[in-house]
Amino acid sequence: MKIDILALDGVFDTGLATVQDVFGTANELAGMLGLAVPPFEVALVGMRRKVRTAQGLGVPVLPAGHAGTPDWTVIPAIGEKMPDGLQLALQRRDIADATAVLREQSAGGVRIAAACIGTFVLAESGLLDGQGATTTWWLSNLFRQRYPAVRLEESRMLVSSGAFVTAGAALSHVDMALLLVRQASPELAALVAKYLIVDSRPSQSAYVITDHLSHSDATVERFERWARGRLAEGFSLDEAASAAGTSKRTLARRMQQVLGKTPLSYFQDLRVERAVHLLKTSDKSLEQIATLVGYAEGVTLRALLRQRLGRGVRDLRVAD
Repeated sequence: MKIDILALDGVFDTGLATVQDVFGTANELAGMLGLAVPPFEVALVGMRRKVRTAQGLGVPVLPAGHAGTPDWTVIPAIGEKMPDGLQLALQRRDIADATAVLREQSAGGVRIAAACIGTFVLAESGLLDGQGATTTWWLSNLFRQRYPAVRLEESRMLVSSGAFVTAGAALSHVDMALLLVRQASPELAALVAKYLIVDSRPSQSAYVITDHLSHSDATVERFERWARGRLAEGFSLDEAASAAGTSKRTLARRMQQVLGKTPLSYFQDLRVERAVHLLKTSDKSLEQIATLVGYAEGVTLRALLRQRLGRGVRDLRVAD
């Protein structure tokens, strides 16, 4: 399998190294164990002769398309973590050139994978329009506003849609690379995950700092303050809209525009967040915690935690 890793200026060091390490480890293990898996032919490519990482390290790159057509082009994140800096970076000429190359490659049958903030580069090309995708959780608001034609599923760690794969925040680079290895050999991907001690992370929900998202919009922030004060009492859209100082319809519209959720769904997210905090920081029983976050039975909360986070109560109790 031929893989081009597109290293743009300011590439996120950890993401770039992680992707290379996964494919390098896969090649080593396949050879060591005698697995009948063709090697991953990995090349670092760029849009300029010189590329420096976010930490200032030089990256030796070849011109994109240097040696024919790859099976996959992989886009690691660039090192702009906040909205203002990222929006400026997306105006750069090298990124415009990269999106043109991505469109050309896609038309020629190349599949494309992007992780974390690299998903913004892919979305800039227009190739994700009409496709499902995920992105780094703390920039999901910006992504949704900038690319309304993309079906964003930001709670997921990985989304495969058509010829595209997108991955969530930071170390989801590992999950993305393992998915590509898995396409060549599920057995080899499982071995690489064990050697690198990579656990299954199907969702980003467990890592989201809810305050960070809600504070990007005044209406949503007012709703969030109201909701936190009555998690045990239950949800009322009428009361929520009144507390947010707007109509029910406007509240629902703003929640969808900013968070991609209904008011009730976000209310449930806050219940989950509170329940996880209590599981990790108190010795209260599941039944007691369920009551504190508004559920009549512990079994209901248990099912919700499994559904939203992909993890059981015992795992959450012992997690850091």
